Amino acid sequence: MDGMTTPTWDPAQYLRHADHRARPFTDLLARIPEPPGDAPLIADLGCGPGNMTALLAARWPTARITGYDNSAEMLDKAQADYAGPTSGGGRLDFADADVRTWTPAQPYGLIVSNATLQWVPGHVERFADWIAGLAPGGTFAFQVPGNFDSPSHRLMRELAGSVGLAETLRHDDAVLPPAAYLAELADLGCAVDVWETTYVHLLQGEDPVLDWVKGTGLRPVLTALADDPKARDAFLAEYRAALREAYPAGAHGTPFPFRRIFAVARKEG
Repeated sequence: MDGMTTPTWDPAQYLRHADHRARPFTDLLARIPEPPGDAPLIADLGCGPGNMTALLAARWPTARITGYDNSAEMLDKAQADYAGPTSGGGRLDFADADVRTWTPAQPYGLIVSNATLQWVPGHVERFADWIAGLAPGGTFAFQVPGNFDSPSHRLMRELAGSVGLAETLRHDDAVLPPAAYLAELADLGCAVDVWETTYVHLLQGEDPVLDWVKGTGLRPVLTALADDPKARDAFLAEYRAALREAYPAGAHGTPFPFRRIFAVARKEG
């Protein structure tokens, strides 16, 4: 991915903070209008372990839903836990696909992406194909983290740079400002709703911020150092100490501010 290490994903680690990770998607889901048709076709780009894709099936049980991902580990977990018929006669399936090249083969009522596009350099360039692949009245919706200038990511990049791994990570240009997303989607003829929210997650346990990023942003570094356990452990020890200072534990847990950017774009019918 343009100089970034392609990470090896760990579904169990990712799901350790499943409740907090689900909140932005449920907030996005609440703003998505009904897809057109009695049995709409829905695509979830970057479906991960499938737990969020299952929420789509609960919301639209007659839909034919496919979760796409390029991680075999994530797809195996999703297939085992969620694939099959849905309660309203629809179906939930999972398939291998690269978001950088995936193009709709037939009209979709909804194309959604949850915390994935930040991994795709130049993802805005894919919007035109995805909007073109929507049925009239269909929706393209996504949310991405907007926290690349936060201490968790700034410290990660600084330490990665000290061991020659800076280019494995996403930088603060991994996502666009909200107004830029609005302009891009409006230029494609959509009615657009864009907003941002900063959640303050109250994390529990020892070194919970480190535990959080081990499931997401830190994956490229962990992958790059997988064959050098001594270097990996030294990196984690230094990063752990820095995170403890940046995010001190309080009486009720460790507050972890996390900004998210949302967009819902409806194609004119």
